[in-house]
Amino acid sequence: MTVRIEKDGSVWTVIHDRPEARNAMDPASADALTAAFLEFDTDKSASVAILYGAGGAFCAGWDLKYVSTLNAAYPLGELDIPTARPRGNGGEIPRGPLGPSRLELDKPVIAAIEGPAVAGGMELGLWCDFRVMASGSYFGVYCRRWGVPLIDGGTVRLPRIVGQGRALEIILTGRKVPAEECLSIGLCEYVTPQGSAREKAEQLAQEIARFPQVCVRADRRSAIKSHGLGVREALIQEWYNGREALIADGVAGASRFRNGLGRHGDFGKIQ
Repeated sequence: MTVRIEKDGSVWTVIHDRPEARNAMDPASADALTAAFLEFDTDKSASVAILYGAGGAFCAGWDLKYVSTLNAAYPLGELDIPTARPRGNGGEIPRGPLGPSRLELDKPVIAAIEGPAVAGGMELGLWCDFRVMASGSYFGVYCRRWGVPLIDGGTVRLPRIVGQGRALEIILTGRKVPAEECLSIGLCEYVTPQGSAREKAEQLAQEIARFPQVCVRADRRSAIKSHGLGVREALIQEWYNGREALIADGVAGASRFRNGLGRHGDFGKIQ
């Protein structure tokens, strides 16, 4: 099995393990990865997921050996990529060749990146809420060399993260973008020593999982869904989205504070 899940309480690490192809994605792996994240999203015991590529490579993109077998005149017609349910595209487009890249989950996912995250692998990293990259890891639109376009969200998400000019330069040149540069331009949030990206991502996931989850998901949802809205529309959405969390988590949390927990910015004892 190329995809497995390792669980530590409410934190799930979803591992793609196809070392012979540097974790390049074929249809079977894409289906398995999609199924894993749909299971995570619907399991009430799960709070935060990490996406990790085993063997020193995050993902080398779409498996070009598989792509080379497609009908050049009508390649998309031969792709076995069924529509993902229950979240994501609503049936308007099929699931992405890289798997979960078009899903809209209601829980956070952190990318733990070692080695290459290139072409579609970069798009998988961009799909995650934020990114932990090990020193020596890198992004890059390496598919630029072969005429394979970005069709798993790269042209949508990259400009939103780093800005249009920077995104177009990365997309059009296809160049290697090392972890340290990614940190400087906001393309990742942490750079760790080589071999420790998963450990750091799991540490962050456990910290997030400690918090009241209705509130975590409400704030995450509001931040994501504010894209494209005017300020007033976004504020209205934020209010109605946050009202549920305030009822579910906020009053009880304020009572714990009143009783002496978490004073002076102490995150250590909040329950």
